[in-house]
Amino acid sequence: MDEDKLNVEVRKFLKLVGITSQREIERAVGDAASRLAPGTVLKAKMRLTLPELGLSHEIDGEIAVD
Repeated sequence: MDEDKLNVEVRKFLKLVGITSQREIERAVGDAASRLAPGTVLKAKMRLTLPELGLSHEIDGEIAVD
């Protein structure tokens, strides 16, 4: 296995995830802005799955909205 190539492929995937996730979050927050009180904290959850490897990993976090 070529570790350098794998690293590049993983980084490309993570860049795609980061960009698209940010856009979706910003769109959803913008759509709900009138219903969100200042200081609202949104719970966020992201799940990574690689079915071929049996991987399922969840990340929990929070996004503060001012």
